[in-house]
Amino acid sequence: MTESDTFRNWPHVFRAGSATAPVLLMLHGTGGNEEEIARLADSLDPDATVLAPRGRVIEGGMLRWFRRISEGVFDVDDVVLRSAELVVFLAGARAHYGLGERPVVAVGFSNGANIALATALLHPEAIAGVVAFSGMFPLTGRDVTADLSGTGVLLLNGRSDPMAPLASVTVLAAALAAAGAEVEQHVRDGGHGVTQPDVVAAQSWLARRGPVTG
Repeated sequence: MTESDTFRNWPHVFRAGSATAPVLLMLHGTGGNEEEIARLADSLDPDATVLAPRGRVIEGGMLRWFRRISEGVFDVDDVVLRSAELVVFLAGARAHYGLGERPVVAVGFSNGANIALATALLHPEAIAGVVAFSGMFPLTGRDVTADLSGTGVLLLNGRSDPMAPLASVTVLAAALAAAGAEVEQHVRDGGHGVTQPDVVAAQSWLARRGPVTG
């Protein structure tokens, strides 16, 4: 299947924004959808261009980005496959919407954060940055060999999150840093979710990245 075919057959939301604001690739969590996660972009940067595709895996009637073997245990082969598919979709979207070489920041919650992180780790050329709400290390058992120099990553996690335990987040932060990423980490009280302090931290991080050109 070509980039064009993949793009045309993939449900998504697109909203054009300012040419100097970021392109935000919004990735929903398990049970969410593209419309829901696109609304979060308005809180992060109302001038951003928004691209929000739908996860194509269904588990228990809920949309997801990749399969899991059990709660907290990912099917890493499927993570790798779905990440590659997302890169193909993104290339098709660039061509269709005339995004050119504009940098893309992936913003994901939970399962969406995990596919965003996997895509940055496996295909750093496709993703300029990641904002990960309640994410964790998505590539257990795999070596990270990519060069993430210049890639910015913001990790936002709850201290008592059973779905994204801090032990996995620590592994994630170390793997990202070792690969050359610029990692900023915020750990708050509480568990799984997107809180107002998380949103404020993401707003600040995006603003500090400055005007986007490409």
